[in-house]
Amino acid sequence: MLSRSLQRAAVAGVAALLALGTLSACSDSSTDSTGRTTVVTGFYPLQFVTEKVGGPDVDVVNLAQPGAEPHDMELSPAQVAQVANAGLVVYLKGFQPQLDEAVAQNAGDRAFDVAAVTPLVGGPNHQGANEEGGNAPDPHFWLDPTRLAVVAKDVAKKLAERDPAHAAGYTERGDALAAELTKLDAEFTAGLANCQRHEIVTSHAAFGYLADRYKLKQIALSGLTPDTEPTPQQVAAVAAEARQYGATTIFFETLVSPKVAQTLAEQVGAKTAVLDPLEGLAEGGTGDYFSVMRANLATLRTALGCS
Repeated sequence: MLSRSLQRAAVAGVAALLALGTLSACSDSSTDSTGRTTVVTGFYPLQFVTEKVGGPDVDVVNLAQPGAEPHDMELSPAQVAQVANAGLVVYLKGFQPQLDEAVAQNAGDRAFDVAAVTPLVGGPNHQGANEEGGNAPDPHFWLDPTRLAVVAKDVAKKLAERDPAHAAGYTERGDALAAELTKLDAEFTAGLANCQRHEIVTSHAAFGYLADRYKLKQIALSGLTPDTEPTPQQVAAVAAEARQYGATTIFFETLVSPKVAQTLAEQVGAKTAVLDPLEGLAEGGTGDYFSVMRANLATLRTALGCS
């Protein structure tokens, strides 16, 4: 098996060939046979927004597969070709390094980095127990619906620039999605306004934006990357903090193993529950961004003793 650095070098090599037009199998597919604009997205929340805003005028390709953790996604040559031929690429720079490389080589003039309109932040709610300082930018902005609403309107603008003939439809659908997200934000604000506890103990520091928005405190076992295993000392430190705040629930997520969260729950006499960071949908799962977020709200209200 190639090392990560060699794999990235291989992808960069393929991307360079694509840029020179030497892969004869690739043809211009920025629109499909019906004239719809082809949009490539990096992971599920961006796919969701683009499909909602683009409606019948776009074909959306999501590079992250259902059930797969998207942080360290490795692109195949065929996926690099999809990036090269897209009418628009919607991505989050820094979240998926191989996609960053493919965009830089092939799609710099057709790419929309959503961090340009919703800047990423760090801080106490955005670091895990294994990260000192808390200065690493947290990518999980979509767990604050107001931030995703900003992205929805800007995706509409970018699509209108690429496809002026359907600009009115993009604007209308972007505004409608932003209004739905504003309504969801109001549901979270009301639902978490009167709670016995305000601390959420999570297996992965994915919920900083949610915690900031709704005045919660995130206590995370591992950092911004979910496959980082906490040390026994880190588990013990989080266990002590969970006991201090009387946490009744340890949250784990759908795309990573729950074992560490279960071990922590046993240590503090708590139960476990799923809090979904929505980086991707579970394989074979149903629902969408709104249904998963509302399920998250119901789970939080139970765990935090909200009325």
